[in-house]
Amino acid sequence: MDRENYDQLTGQIIQCAIEVHRVLGPGLLESIYELCLIQELKKLNLQVKNQVPIPVIYKGTKLDKQFRADLIVEEKVIVELKCVDAINALHEVQLVSYLKLANKKLGLLLNFNVSLMRNGIRRKINGHL
Repeated sequence: MDRENYDQLTGQIIQCAIEVHRVLGPGLLESIYELCLIQELKKLNLQVKNQVPIPVIYKGTKLDKQFRADLIVEEKVIVELKCVDAINALHEVQLVSYLKLANKKLGLLLNFNVSLMRNGIRRKINGHL
């Protein structure tokens, strides 16, 4: 997938997040936003999986622990949802780690606990697009 296609896909995801935020506003549980965002993405005929288990492999050994990606869209973009006062550096670093473990190039961190959704969006890249 080239950069233009990634940009188009993330644009669609962001527009769906903005729509969910426009309708619901801030202050709800992440799980509510997740379900609504899934609905919006599916309206665009995008493939979306939620709460996807991603194994942790350390030096070739699969560990008994795993993390769960909130959403993976089109098998390309990890979307992590938050409802926090502010996105901090830990949230962003965590998303980059998830991208590495899942061998994905691009991730979106979406914080719905903001007055304007555009202020709650962070895009992270693993490597180069």
